[in-house]
Amino acid sequence: MLETAGHPELSAYQIYFNQWTTLFLFSLPTMTIAIELAVVIKRFDKRRRLALRHAFSPARIARLLSGMLLLMGMMFFQGTFTSVKNILPILRGGFLYDRVQADLDKMLHFGNEPWRLLYAFGRSDLVLKLLELNYDVFWFIVCFLTLFLVVTSPKAEAIRFRYIAMFMVVWVVCGNLLAAVFISAGPAFYGDVTGDTDRFADQMAFLATSSSSHSAVAVQRYLWSLYAHGVAGFGSGISAFPSIHVGLVTMNAFFAAEVSRRLGIAAFCYAFFVAASSIYLGWHYAIDGYVSMIVVGLCHFAVKWLMALRWRGRSEETAAAVRHGI
Repeated sequence: MLETAGHPELSAYQIYFNQWTTLFLFSLPTMTIAIELAVVIKRFDKRRRLALRHAFSPARIARLLSGMLLLMGMMFFQGTFTSVKNILPILRGGFLYDRVQADLDKMLHFGNEPWRLLYAFGRSDLVLKLLELNYDVFWFIVCFLTLFLVVTSPKAEAIRFRYIAMFMVVWVVCGNLLAAVFISAGPAFYGDVTGDTDRFADQMAFLATSSSSHSAVAVQRYLWSLYAHGVAGFGSGISAFPSIHVGLVTMNAFFAAEVSRRLGIAAFCYAFFVAASSIYLGWHYAIDGYVSMIVVGLCHFAVKWLMALRWRGRSEETAAAVRHGI
């Protein structure tokens, strides 16, 4: 598609290779093995050798290796997602819906800008640093460590296929399809795409005071520089509606709720926290998070229903085969 559109420079496949291989072929497998060893050493004394054989059984190693290979295959999926995201503003002729979405935000919040409501009781350097650390570091750990564990752990066998399906659905539906239809840049870039530099000026001025190494403003400037120069980079592509950050943690929350009510409540609280953070840091309009949660919820139950239907059909076929002696 990039070749057809005349923009092969926006391809992001090569960019992901180093980061993806470092994360899923070295860092996370090493951490997993270290944790397994630590658990065996701490919990077992006399039967430690037996516990080690169980922890590192051929079946367990095979699952780890096959999961790592699957994740490397998904590297191409992520590269495709970013490549498509990079070219969306070109295909749509710019960011078309920032004014509409910002106005809708204000209307839904009774004439108030959502970020001003958050700043009314949470405007401080400490809060800013904590939210930046969560949004730019901890979120990635939560989402991609969870993906790695689901893909490589034997304990996740029952949900693995459905989880991977939903992971891809969130990126494609929220990050590509809906992002293309209702394309917007977000509050951080509102002045650049609309010419109205006053609306979010106070928010951007406050965010610019951050001294964090994970400053939202620094990342936003990096992304705008890539966009302005028409080149691809790691995590490149500007798109606000709907929020992938909120979508992935909402997806995890639905799966967590299947494990336990308490874990589900904690996970949904974290999802709302991420949604509020995205507004506070100027990445998203409030509706970006609201819509993302609704879409992900609908997709979660749709995929779950389709999977159940699929397995029910297989069970019926197997039962019919047994009855007929096949």
